[in-house]
Amino acid sequence: MLTLHVAEASPEAAVLVDGARITAVGPYEELAAAHPHARVRRWPGILTPGLLNPYGPELLERTYHPDPREADALGTEPIGGPRAEALFRTDPARRGASARRGVQRLLAHGTVAVAGELRDRAALDAVRRAGLAVGQRPPSLPGPPSLSPAPLILLPALAAGSPARFAVFDVPDRAGLVRRGAGTCVATVLGGRLVYRAR
Repeated sequence: MLTLHVAEASPEAAVLVDGARITAVGPYEELAAAHPHARVRRWPGILTPGLLNPYGPELLERTYHPDPREADALGTEPIGGPRAEALFRTDPARRGASARRGVQRLLAHGTVAVAGELRDRAALDAVRRAGLAVGQRPPSLPGPPSLSPAPLILLPALAAGSPARFAVFDVPDRAGLVRRGAGTCVATVLGGRLVYRAR
C-alpha cells in the first residue's frame, strides 16, 4: 500500500512510501495528484532524513534506562556511570530490557541510525529488531552522550529507491531543529513502518 507522508512546514519534501522503500520524493501536490489512492499521513513541522546518534555503545550498553515501574526508586531519566554499572552487576537481566527501552528513547528523538561498536548481544538485538541502521562513527564526537547530541547529525537527503527511513520534527525549519533539539520529534519511520508517534 502506498503511503504519502507530508509535513506542513516542508510540503516540498513529501515522501511516497511503498512497503519498505521510498518510491518518490517531491512536492506534495504533485505526488498526491500522481497517486490519488495513496494513504496520506500529515504531520506538523518538517520531514527530514532522520538523525544518526553516534553514541550507540554509551546509550545502549553503558546507560541504564529505568522501567516506568521503577520510577519511585530510580526516577525516569537514563542512568550512567558507576550507578548503571552497579545496576547491571546486581541483575544482568536488566541489560536486555534497558537496551530495548533505550532504543525506544532513540526512536522518540528521531534517530534512524546509530554509530559506535556495539558488543553486547542485548544491544545488538534491540538495534536489529527495531530496524535501526548502523552508521560510521564520526572521527570526533561532539560532546557527552545524549539522546539529542549537539550538533545533531542529519543523514543524507532522501531519494527514490532508498530505504523508507526518516523522522518528522515539530519545528518550522532546520534552524529550529538545531535550536530546539531532537526532543521535538513527532514521528519516526523505519523500513516503512511508523515505529514512533508522539502522543
